[in-house]
Amino acid sequence: MSRMNMIQAINSALDTMMGRDEKVVIFGEDVGYFGGVFRCTAGLQKKYGKRRCFDAPIAEGGILGTAVGMGVYGLRPVVEIQFADYIYPAFDQLVSEAARLRYRSAGGFTAPLTVRTPCGGGIFGGQTHSQSPEAIFTHVCGLKTVMPSNPYDAKGLLIAAIEDDDPVVFFEPKRIYNGPFDGHHDKPLTPWSKHELGEVPDDYYRIELGKAKTVREGDALTVLAYGTMVHVVLAAVIESGIDAEVIDLRSLLPLDLDAIVASVSKTGRCVVVHEATRTCGFGAELVSLIQENCFYYLKSPIARVTGWDTPYPHAFEWDYFPGPKRVAKALHKAMED
Repeated sequence: MSRMNMIQAINSALDTMMGRDEKVVIFGEDVGYFGGVFRCTAGLQKKYGKRRCFDAPIAEGGILGTAVGMGVYGLRPVVEIQFADYIYPAFDQLVSEAARLRYRSAGGFTAPLTVRTPCGGGIFGGQTHSQSPEAIFTHVCGLKTVMPSNPYDAKGLLIAAIEDDDPVVFFEPKRIYNGPFDGHHDKPLTPWSKHELGEVPDDYYRIELGKAKTVREGDALTVLAYGTMVHVVLAAVIESGIDAEVIDLRSLLPLDLDAIVASVSKTGRCVVVHEATRTCGFGAELVSLIQENCFYYLKSPIARVTGWDTPYPHAFEWDYFPGPKRVAKALHKAMED
């Protein structure tokens, strides 16, 4: 075991898989010699050579198109899109080619590729470096969508994504790249388990895609979150004093509906929290699924706490984020109804 932040855990996952499988190749903008803008691929080109870890032009459509071809050929490409905001030029390659390949070929071909991309705010990157577009990709049949909240899960989920025979979009919340925190931008994390503090196995392990994790057990209500918002929610639960059960979804598609239904059926109340904008965010799908499966157990309306429906604010991003106070207010409201 080693103490790692999320950047180091991601690097460890890539190193582990490149060492285990010579078919794993890594490429993208600045990922080779420089080691990535956030240093997630640091040292890999030096260790494995320029044929397995190399730089690509600033052409996201070309990067993804090349990755699809590599996957069909038999490789397992792991590409980095430098910021999730720049994934849109590659959207057609993901939706029209990678996601449909298994089905349009009747199982004859697959696209075993992984798309890593930093998402969300927290670095004052403004409108073009801070978006959370995960809901767009969960709408696409044939794609899998993952977002970890801590270093331990990041490594295990990334290894599972690389080993998967279908395309996976792996979102990495940049706000927690360098370590978890308690949801306030100026305070450290209050410890809640050794994994979230960054204790990560050095060797191979995997976490199955589509399995949520209960990070806090409780009986009063259920809170669903993923990525950075898991830490915000835990801070809000402490601030509110409510005995909430907190579930880290980890994988949005496939989704662990069984875990969600079991928790909401037990508590009878639910609050959904995500950083992305509210309208047509992934929380809307969660609310619909809970209503369909838990209607007779519900004691109050399902609530959402999200980013605002506005272009991403640069100077006011900490007002845009769902923070512990806003989440705690929603928790109290759910208990009153």
